[in-house]
Amino acid sequence: MNFARLLAHLPPRTRLYLATVLYGLAGGGIAVAFHTGIHELYLHTFEAWAELAPETFMWRTLVLMLGVALLSGWLVKICPEAAGSGIPQLKLAFWKEFGWTSPRIMLVKFIAGVTSIGGGMSLGREGPSVQLAGVLGSTIAERLGVAKIKHRMPAAAGAAAGLAAAFNTPLAAVTFVLEEIIGDLNSRFLGNILMASVVGALVAHGLLGAEPAFNMDIPGESVSWVVYVVTPWAAACAALTGLLFQKSSLGLRQWSRQQRRVPGWCLPVIGALLTWVIGILVWRYTGHLGVFSLGYRDLSDALSGHLGWQIAFLLLVAKLAATILCYGCGGCGGIFSPTLFFGGMAGLAAAGVASLVVPLEGGDLLVLAVVGMCACLGAVVRAPVTGILIVFEMTHEFSLVLPLMLGVLVSQSISRRLERSNFYEAILEQDGHHLERIIPPRDLETWQQLPVSAIANFHPVVISDLSATTLKAAFDQHPFANFPVMQEGRLSGILTRREMEHALLTNTPVDLEPAISSDPRESIVNIQTRLLESNAGIVVLTDEKDTLLGVVTLHDLLRAQMAYGKGLEQG
Repeated sequence: MNFARLLAHLPPRTRLYLATVLYGLAGGGIAVAFHTGIHELYLHTFEAWAELAPETFMWRTLVLMLGVALLSGWLVKICPEAAGSGIPQLKLAFWKEFGWTSPRIMLVKFIAGVTSIGGGMSLGREGPSVQLAGVLGSTIAERLGVAKIKHRMPAAAGAAAGLAAAFNTPLAAVTFVLEEIIGDLNSRFLGNILMASVVGALVAHGLLGAEPAFNMDIPGESVSWVVYVVTPWAAACAALTGLLFQKSSLGLRQWSRQQRRVPGWCLPVIGALLTWVIGILVWRYTGHLGVFSLGYRDLSDALSGHLGWQIAFLLLVAKLAATILCYGCGGCGGIFSPTLFFGGMAGLAAAGVASLVVPLEGGDLLVLAVVGMCACLGAVVRAPVTGILIVFEMTHEFSLVLPLMLGVLVSQSISRRLERSNFYEAILEQDGHHLERIIPPRDLETWQQLPVSAIANFHPVVISDLSATTLKAAFDQHPFANFPVMQEGRLSGILTRREMEHALLTNTPVDLEPAISSDPRESIVNIQTRLLESNAGIVVLTDEKDTLLGVVTLHDLLRAQMAYGKGLEQG
């Protein structure tokens, strides 16, 4: 590649800066193209058909939604990494594959995302924009001759540019990539991410304009004291709505993956059909199309004071159900837009209820709606700084900062008390990926606070029969020093190799050591003490029903500590 050869002759720092600008241009460009494709498809279908006879609108939208659902289902079957929002997949690739991802994901995601979201599925464009831009950054780096183990920066820079262009929020894009994908606000990639985010935002400004995503009409320059009194209530309602979405959509997703009656590629059709039914009912009753696609027009109406809180509550319930169905049934799209919609409508509805008790003006209701957006996004994604910045940048209203901060505090408190993981981490865990085993800790104290499951052996050799034949077979086939013993479904103890050998030689019953058990979520530092207390040097991990899950030995602990030490030396 000629450009790659040109870069190779430049000083390393200059080469890095030019490559980062290229990642930003590409990330911003593909995000704008993705946004434009969705907008044009939705504009020439749903919005154009809504002007026709109701019967015509209904059958045309039904055919369209079923068609795009079949297409996206077939495409995702070909490339499973393109399913859902894409952010969990990009985060996994960032840590597990050094940022490298297959270019095939980009093509499948673009086609499936544009047709799904533009074709009426209740999903968001921002998550796919992040994945598309991150994959494109990795692909460009590969073409420039960058080694695979150095693709983390290109992927992160591309992701930041994509989100900056999708939302027109460069600051929030930087904090999101640092908070959610990298997990370190002091990352050494900060400068590159910041540069790429600025370039991505400039691309969006040049092609789409510099207007905020939502225009608000808040009378006055300051927020009234009543808003601060009601903010915890509105934030709590929005946060609980977000957690309801997370739990329900993940539950449906788990069921969809386990059921065998319907082929996986057909499941999005079920979500599309039910979403169509919900959306048509709301449209016939209210005239609003917010259930379909992004729903930004109705959200903009809510933030400009043109939507009553009763209608907002109806749209909230309908959109929540539709998005759970679309995402849980394997749709291709993100959750950023839906959670902002949930939060805005939940905040407005909560403010409307509060206005029956306390004196709230029209502008106060709008502020609480924005607080709801921030709180709902914060509860689901758990990136509090990003939540504040993204809503602030989308509205350009400085007076909202303090209510947003208060709302985020309430949201984070509720979210962390009720859910162990955020939405993206829960997706990865559901798919069998445990980040604590992939992401290296930044210091010894952090490593010691990891759950013991990060170093455990979840496939131990378990003895359930203490007959001489079984003991002889285990002794000959496995060189382990200790064996957990399960009898009648319960943990009986630990059989040491020395005791096993003695029993076989003397033909006497075995004498078991008492088993020390632990919850797999306990920290490594706590397990160290229990290992020392165990005569056999082994701790058994069990669940609430005393079912054996795995074991941790002193050797496991020492190997993990040595691996951590080597990681520090290489870093």
